[in-house]
Amino acid sequence: MSSVDESRLHAFVGQAVTDMGAAISGLMLHLGDRLGLYRALADAGPITPGELAGRTGTAERYVREWLANQAAGGYVVYHPAEGTFELPAEQAMVVADETSPVFLGGAFEAIASCYADHDLLAAAFRSGEGIGWHQHDGRLFSGVVRLFRPGYAAHLVESWLPALDGVVAKLRAGASVADVGCGQGASTVIMAQAFERSTFAGFDLHEPSIEQARRSAQEAGVDHRARFEVAAAKEVPGAGYDLVCLFDALHDMGDPVGAARRIHRALAPDGTLMLVEPNADDGLENNLNPVGRTYYGLSTAICTPGSLAQEVGLGLGAQAGPAALTAVLTEAGFSSVRRATETPFNIVLEARP
Repeated sequence: MSSVDESRLHAFVGQAVTDMGAAISGLMLHLGDRLGLYRALADAGPITPGELAGRTGTAERYVREWLANQAAGGYVVYHPAEGTFELPAEQAMVVADETSPVFLGGAFEAIASCYADHDLLAAAFRSGEGIGWHQHDGRLFSGVVRLFRPGYAAHLVESWLPALDGVVAKLRAGASVADVGCGQGASTVIMAQAFERSTFAGFDLHEPSIEQARRSAQEAGVDHRARFEVAAAKEVPGAGYDLVCLFDALHDMGDPVGAARRIHRALAPDGTLMLVEPNADDGLENNLNPVGRTYYGLSTAICTPGSLAQEVGLGLGAQAGPAALTAVLTEAGFSSVRRATETPFNIVLEARP
């Protein structure tokens, strides 16, 4: 048995204790989001636990303990002389404002769903079988859309689409667009709101998500040019699309090559595929950072099991990297693939037939 380096041991114990605090605080974050505690704290200034409880219809004793956890983690500021707590504007952007590009409340909702799916995941580890999207705790579906929508709202129209050659001009003139693996339709609705002359079709296997997408389009007033259908990526109806989009979806598919091949056939001769995927390097050693850690965890609990539950079951994973993604698109028949742009969380690839 190798000797133990005491300094390294103590450092790692400190790391594990930090992670232990983060793990239980993830639940506290989810509760704060779900109960409206963060929203009530935003712009309230210094507030007592009793005042916060009164504003949110919650019990003061629970709120007081919750606020102590939040203060220990640096999410709120504690003023001991007055016995009050305050949510700084910077923290509010992350936990209280769903219109903020850095809002992360949806992430903690999705992660909470993974804990609820613990038994399913443990069984899958032992059997090697997949876990279908429909089998997950319902908070996954709402959490994912709340996780991705802020980034799409901040980047899709302003930077991602303009990074594609000639696509914005087509959208302004009137283009036919398919959003494959659209989930609850956040990306589809954002594009439909921005480009009034274009028509949009969203496709997804999960019927409850499609039903929610239809409601979202109606609420946004774009249901006359944004329609949604239940369809697998390999069976996307229609042809002649000027633009097909895949937002954080290709790596979840059991047969990404087959899906990309169908999209290749569905595109107009001068059409474009925009592939948005989690930002990752091709080498594992270059993804060993906080973002990579998060994505590998989500991939273990959600993305890889979802792929393994489908036909082929390639299990590409959420950190596949641009080389593997390009190989999938090239095998599917695309003649050119380039990295159009990126954010810290996403890469955007442009593929042409």
